Amino acid sequence: MITEKKQPLILGVESTCDETGLALVRGHELLVDRTASSMDQHARYGGIIPEIASRAHLESFLPALDSALEEAGVALADIDAIACSAGPGLIGSLTVGNCGAKSLASALGIPLYGVNHVIGHLAVDQLVDGPFPEKFIGLVVSGGHSNLLLVNDIATDIVELGGTLDDAAGEAFDKVGRLLGLPYPGGPHVDRQGQQGNPQAIAFPRGLSRAKDRETHRWDFSFSGLKTAVARYIESLQKEGRELPVADICASFSEAVNDSLTAKAIAACVAHDCDTLVIGGGFSANSRLRSLLQERAAKESITVRMPPLRYCTDNGAQIAALGVNLYRAGVSPSSLDFSPDSSMPLTVTHI
Repeated sequence: MITEKKQPLILGVESTCDETGLALVRGHELLVDRTASSMDQHARYGGIIPEIASRAHLESFLPALDSALEEAGVALADIDAIACSAGPGLIGSLTVGNCGAKSLASALGIPLYGVNHVIGHLAVDQLVDGPFPEKFIGLVVSGGHSNLLLVNDIATDIVELGGTLDDAAGEAFDKVGRLLGLPYPGGPHVDRQGQQGNPQAIAFPRGLSRAKDRETHRWDFSFSGLKTAVARYIESLQKEGRELPVADICASFSEAVNDSLTAKAIAACVAHDCDTLVIGGGFSANSRLRSLLQERAAKESITVRMPPLRYCTDNGAQIAALGVNLYRAGVSPSSLDFSPDSSMPLTVTHI
């Protein structure tokens, strides 16, 4: 049994896309979190370039590691286990981070856990709000995921209730930002513009809102049709030579996305007798998502747990947090010859 005086020290390594994250967590206390981003190198192309991302990870890994160890005041020999993101993500980026983690684990003779980066987005909340309840609903929203999960145990028992059938919420925001000529990545800009507009100005559709769809896709999301509706609305105004009401478009689009996300998340809590909803992923930084969730959750006496904005984007802390749970649960470590899985299922917490 692990006592308070012998809390494990876990190194977390995140490398799924354009951020190289390394963090050290002791028990559920975050000692240090280091992140090096290559976003500026991708901005000129309007999207992530995998080769650039992989090279950036290679250049950033050791400097970030040295900096993290120095700030935490620990040595490599003090680390009890390493957790690295094994998927989902870009295969090249994952490979760089995995190779670094494997080399360290092998040299130190300590356990290595190849973990699910997406589940880490939920696990990181423990570092802020403390232990999870016996079970809860998790809503993961990012550029690549919009999923509802029933979490019975963050380390060993996760049930996927539903997910997006096409575009993820963050992806849809970026695409609408591109339609409006906003800088890349478009999501944050659409969010800021939307705060100045009228969310009821334009009646954009809610995906899967028909009675038939609500029955067959109760916990799923769809934002592709909404994105198309926004594109057609913009085209119609441009053909008429009218000025685009950018703030109103952003606000009305944002309301449509967040209405779907929040309504189903709260309904899932009620249906599965969960009084806690945990939000994770880059899109959880969206201002309207946060306010609407709190508003709807209060009506059902549901507690909403959302990590601070600094933990919404990819980071090493989320990987270390999930690694701590696996280590404490006595889960067998990953084999050093595992391969990263770019499409790792959300019901799998580790390889």
